[in-house]
Amino acid sequence: MSEPSEWLIYRGIGEPHDEVAQLPPPPPWRDFAGASGGAESADRRLGIPGRIADEHRPGAEELEMINAALYLRRPLLVTGDPGAGKSTLAHSVARELEFGKVLRWPVVSRTTLLDGLYHYDAIARLQDVQIASHAAAGGGGAGADSAQSVGSYIRLGPLGTALLPSDRPRVLLIDELDKSDIDLPNDLLNVLEEGEFAIPELERIADRLPDGEADVLDHDGNKVRIKGGRVQCRAFPFVVLTSNGERDFPAPLMRRCIHLELGRPDHKRLAAFVKAHLGEEAARSSEDLITLFLERSRSELLATDQLLNAIYLTQAAAPTGRDRLADLLIQRLDRPR
Repeated sequence: MSEPSEWLIYRGIGEPHDEVAQLPPPPPWRDFAGASGGAESADRRLGIPGRIADEHRPGAEELEMINAALYLRRPLLVTGDPGAGKSTLAHSVARELEFGKVLRWPVVSRTTLLDGLYHYDAIARLQDVQIASHAAAGGGGAGADSAQSVGSYIRLGPLGTALLPSDRPRVLLIDELDKSDIDLPNDLLNVLEEGEFAIPELERIADRLPDGEADVLDHDGNKVRIKGGRVQCRAFPFVVLTSNGERDFPAPLMRRCIHLELGRPDHKRLAAFVKAHLGEEAARSSEDLITLFLERSRSELLATDQLLNAIYLTQAAAPTGRDRLADLLIQRLDRPR
């Protein structure tokens, strides 16, 4: 039997070596090679399409709430424990309905509505104007050029990009809204209700622009045209708001959302989840780890990606010391061990 230390690449011996080349391929959900579009991003989160089994599909209530949000053009508020599959749901809808790459807006305590709509780099514009002024040494005709250049300093955020007029909706994931400042949920109300917003920096100069239009960059880095300084959607985006349940939201926001509570997956669904990412053999040989994970999750807060990490590492890299390594990787999230 091989020693547990044989799988170690870094051994802490202080001697340089090139054995990093012996690392196995990365786990599918951490493989970023060539990842540049929505398909690669979805595969990392959902697993390989051909491996997705019936048990991995959403339940009846989940499907009904998702479709209710699609029919009603309302945001879907998804709550549940970490690792319950809240953000994965957005990628699943985007892939199946061919809505393109998911626009993700991660929320933290400092996040404001403007962060999601657009960013205007006033400092960069001022610097460029000063440089141009010195170069021109008082030359005329700078006013019109200056107005037309404003759009070059504006980049739409994920929410702003989702609201661009198009025939097919985009999927917008507003992740962990419960981490936000107390004002953000209320600030979102008008934009999500009306499906439009203004860019004052462009509104003020619209009469000096050709046809009132300016080119800006969207969140994907593509150049898009804004008319009259306003963005108004044609197809309302599929908006997924996720929350770990750390706070309550105001009634006006709840009234405008379809609410879906995700429970923890059962054994069959966890096995299908493992199969989608690591294959059928990995799911079959990890029945004991899945059972242990479920037993512990009844009294501890755990996330399904911890289970995936444990199965991958103990099978692909460290087949010995399996139980000990799995225990190290599957640690409760609600309090330190």
